[in-house]
Amino acid sequence: MTNIDFIGALVIGLLGAGHCLGMCGGVAAAMSLGIPPQKAKWPYLVLYNLGRISSYTLAGAMIGGTVASLLALSDLTQHLAVLRLFAAIMMLLLAAYMAQVWNGLSYIERLGSKLWRFISPLTSKLMPLRSPLYAYPFGLVWGWLPCGLVYSALSWAAVAGSASGGGLVMLGFGLGTLPAMLTVGALAERIKPILNNHALRLVCATMLALYGFYTAYSALKLLI
Repeated sequence: MTNIDFIGALVIGLLGAGHCLGMCGGVAAAMSLGIPPQKAKWPYLVLYNLGRISSYTLAGAMIGGTVASLLALSDLTQHLAVLRLFAAIMMLLLAAYMAQVWNGLSYIERLGSKLWRFISPLTSKLMPLRSPLYAYPFGLVWGWLPCGLVYSALSWAAVAGSASGGGLVMLGFGLGTLPAMLTVGALAERIKPILNNHALRLVCATMLALYGFYTAYSALKLLI
C-alpha cells in the first residue's frame, strides 16, 4: 500500500495548497522580503522548502518506524487496519476543514503548539539569512510548525508499516506542497484567491472525502 499512500499523500499536499499558503506562506514570504535585493531569491526558497520537506520526511520515518516496531513486538500487526481507519477519519476531518464545514483540525493543532514553543526560538538564531545555506536549517525548524494538514498526512505515515514507508509517505506530501510554497512572494497574492475559491475548495474537499471513505471501507473490510 506504500505506493498508493505515497500518491495519496502527494494529492493531499497538492489539494491543501491554500492551507499551506496560510500556515507557512507568510513565513516564506517574510523570509524572501528579508533577502538582499541584489541576491536571487530562488536559492533561498528552494533550500527553505527542502529543509521543510526533510522535517516532514524525518517525522514520517519516526512515526512509521515506531508504530511498526510496536506492532511487531506486540504481534498485533492486524491492528494496522484500525490505524488505517483512523487515518481515514483524519482525511474526512481535513475534507470538512477544506469545505469550511467544521474546523476540528484546529484542536489537534493546539496540541502540537506545546512542542512548537520549545522549537520556535531556534528560528531567531538563524535570522537574518546571511546566505542560502541558512535557509535549509530555517526550513528544518519551520517544518515542525503545528499544522492539521501535516498531522493528517502523518496519520498515513503511521500505517505505512516501516520507517522507510512512513518517510516516503511524508516525502510525497512535502512534494505535493512544493508548487504552492514556491510561489510565495509576489505570486502568492495572485494565487491565494484562486486557491481559496469556495467552489475549488469544495471540489478538493469532495475528492479528499471520497478517498477517505474508500480508505475507511478498505479498513473495515479487514476488520469485519
